[in-house]
Amino acid sequence: MSLELVAVAVPVPLYKTFDYLVPARMRGRLQPGMRLKVPFGRRQLVGVALEAPREAGADTEGYRHVEELLDEEALLSREVLGLARWAADYYRHPPGEVMSALLPGPLRRGQPAQLPEDPGLRLTRSGAAALGELPSRKKNLRKLLQTLGPGPLPRSALPRGPALALALESGWIETVPATALPFALAETPPELTPEQAAALAGLQAARGFDVALLQGVTGSGKTELYLRRVAEVLERGGQALVLAPEIGLTPQLVERLVQRFGEGVAAFHSGMSEAERGKSWLRARSGAARVVVGTRSAVFLPFIRLELIVIDEEHDPSYKQQEGFRYSARDVAVLRAQRLGIPLILGSATPALESLHNAGAGRYRRIELSARVGRGAPPQVQALDLRGQLLQHGLSEPLLGKVQQHLDAGGQALLFINRRGYAPMLVCHDCGWMAACQHCDARMTLHRGRRRLVCHHCGAQQPTPSRCGGCGGSKLLPVGEGTERIEDALRNRFPMVRTERFDSDRLARKGELEKLLADIRSGDIRILVGTQILAKGHDFPGLSLVGIVSADQALYGADFRAVERMGQLVTQVAGRAGRSAGIEGDSAPTAEVLLQTHEPQHPALLRLITGGYPALAELLLAEREAAGLPPYSHLALLRAESMDAELPLRFLAAARELLAPHAADVMLSDPVPALMERRGGYVRAQLLLQSTSRAALQKVLAAGVTRLDGLPDARKVRWSVDVDPADLF
Repeated sequence: MSLELVAVAVPVPLYKTFDYLVPARMRGRLQPGMRLKVPFGRRQLVGVALEAPREAGADTEGYRHVEELLDEEALLSREVLGLARWAADYYRHPPGEVMSALLPGPLRRGQPAQLPEDPGLRLTRSGAAALGELPSRKKNLRKLLQTLGPGPLPRSALPRGPALALALESGWIETVPATALPFALAETPPELTPEQAAALAGLQAARGFDVALLQGVTGSGKTELYLRRVAEVLERGGQALVLAPEIGLTPQLVERLVQRFGEGVAAFHSGMSEAERGKSWLRARSGAARVVVGTRSAVFLPFIRLELIVIDEEHDPSYKQQEGFRYSARDVAVLRAQRLGIPLILGSATPALESLHNAGAGRYRRIELSARVGRGAPPQVQALDLRGQLLQHGLSEPLLGKVQQHLDAGGQALLFINRRGYAPMLVCHDCGWMAACQHCDARMTLHRGRRRLVCHHCGAQQPTPSRCGGCGGSKLLPVGEGTERIEDALRNRFPMVRTERFDSDRLARKGELEKLLADIRSGDIRILVGTQILAKGHDFPGLSLVGIVSADQALYGADFRAVERMGQLVTQVAGRAGRSAGIEGDSAPTAEVLLQTHEPQHPALLRLITGGYPALAELLLAEREAAGLPPYSHLALLRAESMDAELPLRFLAAARELLAPHAADVMLSDPVPALMERRGGYVRAQLLLQSTSRAALQKVLAAGVTRLDGLPDARKVRWSVDVDPADLF
């Protein structure tokens, strides 16, 4: 009998797979997608079989045997394996680490897969025949078979007992997955507006693979259209995946889906325990989870009958993984939908410029919702010129006056500043010394409530000093504003109303988010101070005023996407205002959005204020095209870091030399220090690759990345490749 080899993806940082001999006891059982325990050096690792075993050649010396087959059936389908292999190739990441990332923690460590039992039962042909022959004394058994006669039912709808066990054992009934069970809505959907109905008809026009960019203003009812399309899939026995950018948004999406569809909805995100994630993973694979709501990693879940993907807030940079396996969940979802021949909905009030460009080029269908659902009117947006204004902790008197006006009218106010802490700098008034991070090229942020200085880049902390680190003086002053300082200023100015902070520091405790949201919706909280967490997906019916404390922060940002992100963030935050008639119904004030700025005539701000996000996007796309920046070109970033200041640039110079012969139609920049050169104790540098051809960029990466490990300094630096980077930091 000839020997067989199997290709295995092993979780090691190497750009290759490894062949192992298949023991005789496993022949005929081993399938692609099964987990295997294999020897690797002196260790035993859990890998994934990528292909069916193949016949080995005559020379098998040096090959080692698979030690253990961990699964009785393949955990990963050929479809998921193919998707993962594409992602490993496109994002230039070691295939073994990619395959490992697809598995929840317990399965990665080789624990048994506790597959959930199929939740449904149906009558078999032999059961139908037996029904006519059963004696009358078998009442319970006859009743069971008669109940299943019209069609399959959930186990939970049937009595457990000897009759059920006997029917299963006799083959008169059989288990079926959840996708085979009849579907019924748990609640009656609301009536659609004419614009929503037209948009739904547009979404329903999809045949096979289709990407629909659903661009709807905040409050226009995009979520209801998602639910309608999900319902259509469930009625056909399919599964649906709904992606959200943040963990904090998944509970409310899950709640909406459970209200509409009942059981069969699962969540999948990093905020869950390993056991909970593992259960959701296996429920998706078995079909027990009809709908999964998850963050970016859910895009790789092993559904058995995936028929729809929805990506909410598709513009959000959180969909791009920033460490390790640097994939874009949005782009992977597009490819997965294409391979499966299913529709994909990209929803946003502020689509990414790449998505708008694809829609303009005819690759996506663009469907618009321009009006809010209900009585909520769009807010009036205007700039507040700060030039010559006396500011109180970053707040101008006109803005504070507007807050008072809206409070008097029964409304709520939201003050937005995308900076946590009390102040971004602690400065000595005598000598000018500033508290700096010892590990980064960054200032320490003062968190006065915790009495600590915190680096928001590496996480380093230290107690707030009482003396200057330069001259020893005691005149240490906080400079600049963060959420804590704005919160204090508003509490002092408006002591008769409740003001609360809404940022990741405040929401760290479990249950705090839900409690704050409830108090906001009840009207108990009248003034909110928050970061970008507030911009995403939350509905505040009584909110009538939004104040952007500083619209200038992003106008001169170092990254070319800074103004796009500013426009998205301002529009999303502004969308929280005027969502309904307010706390006091018809007497509620007109919704307003005020942007404090020292640059009221800046072209981007003028476009945003006068024409909204679509007008700003049009301006930015023209600028990107003129500059040859994405979406009119494609980027990859080769990064290197080391505690030795000379090594990153030296390694990247050698890498550039290695890549250059293959770089036809690809521009290779000279290696440069990163915008923040020192971070977390490491000195960082980067090399930018740019091309108008995605294929040309992939060609140079394919030719060179696997050879970078052979460079003299490769083992002395930490290096990574970031394809389609979300930012250039």
